[in-house]
Amino acid sequence: MQSSLSEGVRLSKCVMQLRDCSRTQAEQFIAAGFVRVGGVVVLEPQHRVLQQEVTVDEHASLLNLKPATYVLHKAAGQVAQLTGRLSKLGSLVPLEQAASGLVVFTQDWRVERKLTEHMGEMEHELMADVRGEVPAEALALMQRLLKDERQRLPVAKVSVSSSKPQMSTLRFAVKGSHLGLVAYLCDQAQLQMTALRRIRLGRVSLGDVAPGAWRTLDEFERF
Repeated sequence: MQSSLSEGVRLSKCVMQLRDCSRTQAEQFIAAGFVRVGGVVVLEPQHRVLQQEVTVDEHASLLNLKPATYVLHKAAGQVAQLTGRLSKLGSLVPLEQAASGLVVFTQDWRVERKLTEHMGEMEHELMADVRGEVPAEALALMQRLLKDERQRLPVAKVSVSSSKPQMSTLRFAVKGSHLGLVAYLCDQAQLQMTALRRIRLGRVSLGDVAPGAWRTLDEFERF
């Protein structure tokens, strides 16, 4: 299917025309990985199609689709949500409003149970940008706080990923979901945090998903 509109056409609309189906069904075809734009699989129903060819796998069927899990790259300052019919799904393991990165939505009760009942055992990998270089004493202070039983902080490790005069990046590996922890540690170390993002949850990484976009969890991936 070709589109000559300069602003493009929503991919879901193209699929509706190709398969003579409803918008909900079109979004299901897309989310299941049955749809290609210019030969490349696209998983976002809101994707704008210009003049690329849109194709739907000739063997595509919605009859035996398994419950899907979606990995969203939440943009900083935005509410984590999916589009279309998927907007009814609730996000699991939320992030701070100002943070960005990996957020999970699922239709699979097994994944939901894993992310709720076993969250305390699951490691979160977060990257925090701070102004300036990170002094050795600042890093040591955060490490001491995490080991101090009086602080009652969760199990976590912190290291310097990069350190430059203008901006540095800290890596935090935290067991469980603890909103505000990174901000607290940076504040105690007198470091000004400018951005926070989650790049991994358990064994699932965000990958190269762009801010605001999402992908379907592959069958081989496990949290």
